[in-house]
Amino acid sequence: MKKRTVFFIIYMILLMLPIYWMLNMSLRTNADILGSFSLYPKNITFANYMKIFTDSSWYNGYINSIIYVTLNTMISLVAALPAAYAFSRYNFIGDKHLFFWLLTNRMAPAAVFLLPFFQLYSTFGLIDTHIAVAMAHCLFNVPLAVWILEGFMSAVPREIDETAFIDGYKFPRFFLTIFVPLIRSGIGVTAFFCFMFSWVELLLARTLTTTDAKPIAATMTRTVSATGLDWGLLAAAGILTIVPGALVIWFVRNNLAKGFAMGRV
Repeated sequence: MKKRTVFFIIYMILLMLPIYWMLNMSLRTNADILGSFSLYPKNITFANYMKIFTDSSWYNGYINSIIYVTLNTMISLVAALPAAYAFSRYNFIGDKHLFFWLLTNRMAPAAVFLLPFFQLYSTFGLIDTHIAVAMAHCLFNVPLAVWILEGFMSAVPREIDETAFIDGYKFPRFFLTIFVPLIRSGIGVTAFFCFMFSWVELLLARTLTTTDAKPIAATMTRTVSATGLDWGLLAAAGILTIVPGALVIWFVRNNLAKGFAMGRV
């Protein structure tokens, strides 16, 4: 038991060390970071954070990212729930092949779809909009959501569906009031993965936006200049990019734990 405790402590230290070091750098000036090595900030400054919160080009990057990531998560769940139910409850010609084809979209690199997306959105005037990035990320997140949710739905006995229909439930009412609550853990896990994958994706988000919907990941490249990287500002931006993910984990933590234990994740 003591060995487990020691290993756990070492693991947590190694896990949190990069985050602590980034926090340490975010509270120091660039000259201080490059001038001396220090395990903790001796002269704490919040100038890097103030730069992000007062410069519209910086804080708009966070707002844009949150908008299209939230849109993508909602669209992915709405599209994946009925699709996963169909794969879980019905057998039809080519169902296994279609299910595998969905997963192959998740396996393909984003660069393969970059040019078609750019041409399509340019034709319809969707370049530099939040919905453009949200829809582009659906190509990867919807198959993932279907795959995760199908595992949870298959674990629900079919007798529940049959009993509800015998009791006079129409499908929409049964699906929303009975079936969906039964798989809320799976929905929490799915929402978490959709949010995370959309939040960290950079290639599509950067190419399909210019100014109005530019994500924070693309904005962070502004720290590069002729004099080098602004390490303090980049570290502060990195710390702030962790916050949304941590909040998502906090809100779905109960369903997330059950989901990892019960589902196919």
